Amino acid sequence: MASSSSGLTFKLHPLVILNISDHYTRVKSQLHPPPSVHDASNGVDPSAAPPADPPRVYGCVIGVQRGRTVEIFNSFELLYEPATHSLDRAFLDKKQELYKKVFPNFYVLGWYSTGSDAEESDMHIHKALMDINESPVYVLLNPSINHAQKDLPVTIYESELHVIDGIPQLIFVHASYTIETVEAERISVDHVAHLKPSDGGTAATQLAAHLTGIHSAIKMLNSRVRVLHHYLLAMQKGEIPCENSLLRQVSSLLRRLPAIESGKFQDDFLMEYNDTLLITYLAMLTNCSSTMNELIDKFNTAYDRHSRRGGRTPFV
Repeated sequence: MASSSSGLTFKLHPLVILNISDHYTRVKSQLHPPPSVHDASNGVDPSAAPPADPPRVYGCVIGVQRGRTVEIFNSFELLYEPATHSLDRAFLDKKQELYKKVFPNFYVLGWYSTGSDAEESDMHIHKALMDINESPVYVLLNPSINHAQKDLPVTIYESELHVIDGIPQLIFVHASYTIETVEAERISVDHVAHLKPSDGGTAATQLAAHLTGIHSAIKMLNSRVRVLHHYLLAMQKGEIPCENSLLRQVSSLLRRLPAIESGKFQDDFLMEYNDTLLITYLAMLTNCSSTMNELIDKFNTAYDRHSRRGGRTPFV
């Protein structure tokens, strides 16, 4: 597929990708629900069913265009029937009106869908939106997982009029884009990335994952320092030639480290260590006092009942 020659610069915000992914996940879970326990108890093998084709979802992308820069900020869903290539214009107009009230500067820049590549049928909805935007953009998200792919599975297409076999035709061409974020989006994406797992994970699971990451980082740092130490020992023994440039880099790296063998460090370390032990000791005393108070309250309650019957005094 050819590349775009319009010279436009596209900036895509993460919220658009999250919206498309959420839309696809909801539609897929509704069309293909996971196998239930009832099916498993009846001897129905879920793996025996033929794999269903992944559904396609459709929506509009909105944003602003400043000169030659097109910035896509948000998106909303569309009601589109692929069998008849019919678009619910009343729903589109209502959505556009609602978004105009909240974001008066945002305009419909194009539409989005899911799939591995642009199809010929996609041109129908593309042409249907040309009365809103004469040159709409097409954002395509590939929902299939490819572990070898390092780039985002998002492609942006523009439409250009090309003459093919003497007939002018509108075709899709690739357009390059960059990811643009604002502070609120960075916080939201970071929050989504640190959500608890859906398989019943608790805060302890998150702590274990965090500590595992720290342990892996320390282990990697230890291995790098060990390699450097063996290299310097071999250089000192004359097994490998001496490189002054490398020695200067190692010396510069070591000078950045704090001097932990000084007396001041020992004093500060012991002071922090003692403060930590003292806080732990106070916490244990507080916990024991609270437990003892609860036990005394229970004894007083029990002896108070007996005192009303047999005249015993409460436990103090």
